[in-house]
Amino acid sequence: MKEDKENCCPYEEAELIRFEDGLFGFESYKCFLPLPITEDSDAVLNLLSVEDESLSFVIMNPFMLMKDYAPRLTEEIYEKLEADKETDLSYYVICVVGSRPEESTVNFKCPIVVNTVSRKAVQVILESEKYHFRHALKDLEKEEV
Repeated sequence: MKEDKENCCPYEEAELIRFEDGLFGFESYKCFLPLPITEDSDAVLNLLSVEDESLSFVIMNPFMLMKDYAPRLTEEIYEKLEADKETDLSYYVICVVGSRPEESTVNFKCPIVVNTVSRKAVQVILESEKYHFRHALKDLEKEEV
């Protein structure tokens, strides 16, 4: 078991997700540890950089926020993730937490896609005009978040 000495957050190497190209705007950070905010659900996670303990993102399961969310990936993305089938993939969207809850937004246009088998991850830009960079969180249908 490894331990993040700054945060005293123990983790197993197999728990990390790796972004070959980093996240948009944070390309130099490659390894992240997804930590559930609540013990009984993975609907909302804290995506913590193991390279810089001060860098983290709130990520959410998009399917719990938008029932008809249907991201389409290119063949190139499947190859990059080494994904054989769609069921090996998990999707997350980044939430920008506002100073007041009603100001928080979710980026459905650029989801994070994780191969749950290889633990490889990528952030993509979806071509669909249905999704935007800033969806108001307060306007979304919440099921279990």
